[in-house]
Amino acid sequence: MRYAVVIEKAQNNYSAYVPDLPGCVATGATIDEVEAQIREAIEFHLDGLREDGAQIPQPSSRVEYVEVAA
Repeated sequence: MRYAVVIEKAQNNYSAYVPDLPGCVATGATIDEVEAQIREAIEFHLDGLREDGAQIPQPSSRVEYVEVAA
């Protein structure tokens, strides 16, 4: 599965979340670290859903960039 991930710069680190998996979040000191952490968080989140017998949400979020005049 391929989920959209939002990575945001915080004051001292980076945070990431998955819009299609509420509660699935991660932080890291660098972009590379937060990407690795969110990948692990997604796997852990999906494992937990499976163990609980819950339905795995299908990826449905889209990511688009919109250009505007600055």
